[in-house]
Amino acid sequence: MGEPEITTDFAAPRVASTTKSVVKKLPEVTLAFWIMKIAATTLGETAGDLFAQTLKLGYFLTTIALFGIFVVTLVVQLRSNRYNPFFYWTVILSTSMAGTTMSDFMNRDASAKYLSSGATSLGWGPQGLGMGYPTGAAILISMLLSIFLVWKLSGMTFQIRDIVTFRGEVLFWSAILVSNTLGTSMGDFLSDSSGLGYAGAALLVTGLLLVLVVLMKVPAVPNVVLFWIGFVLTRPLGATAGDFLTKPVAKGGLNLGTLGSSAVLLAVLLGMMAYAHRRERKALAAQAKPERVSEWAG
Repeated sequence: MGEPEITTDFAAPRVASTTKSVVKKLPEVTLAFWIMKIAATTLGETAGDLFAQTLKLGYFLTTIALFGIFVVTLVVQLRSNRYNPFFYWTVILSTSMAGTTMSDFMNRDASAKYLSSGATSLGWGPQGLGMGYPTGAAILISMLLSIFLVWKLSGMTFQIRDIVTFRGEVLFWSAILVSNTLGTSMGDFLSDSSGLGYAGAALLVTGLLLVLVVLMKVPAVPNVVLFWIGFVLTRPLGATAGDFLTKPVAKGGLNLGTLGSSAVLLAVLLGMMAYAHRRERKALAAQAKPERVSEWAG
């Protein structure tokens, strides 16, 4: 059964051009898109914490390693000549993992509240810059707005399904990396500092996302703006959901652990990626049929 598009207005109307369909590099924004985004960002949170905290590599080394993985996955995506779900969602996952540790490195320090019981340090190198969530979020918001300003001045479209140029895709992925880092800061602030706890923070973000769905029906509100707000907000939802799964019961979590939670989330995401890949191949086969018929007719 096909997936219902719940955000069809987030992007421009479908273009029937053969050239456009060949160079399309980004997915359709459907219900499955948002489910996979939340799954990827939740996995990004648990996997980032797995490397930095459970394996005790620390925020500094883990950030360098995960940023390197992001660069590799991004190069693969940029070199691809069409949309490939495995390439696309691997980059989303890598930005979520890197964003988790980048945010933690910016906002946290070596104080006991950020370390496991009895630990005095976390990995080699700086333990964190200790900026705090408000300062870190302000810096990341400024960076994200700067990217959007450059994007706007370039004259290229913000519509996800119409991004077909190299420069447009670089701007898109720059915004994704910063927005996922910002979303992590927002999620950690809501979970750790606001008093809402993990479940309360997740419910708050879910409520905000439902408001965005309602605003889609308001003509005065540009849906492309709602898309990017929704994209940012799904990251703190993933961050709070990931913490809820992994943190101790005493802190309001389920204490499932970073390794087990990451393994389950990875299996879910890989299954959905395989499903999306199969759908994409069917769509390409359907597009190719009329061309073969026209050749015989000619």
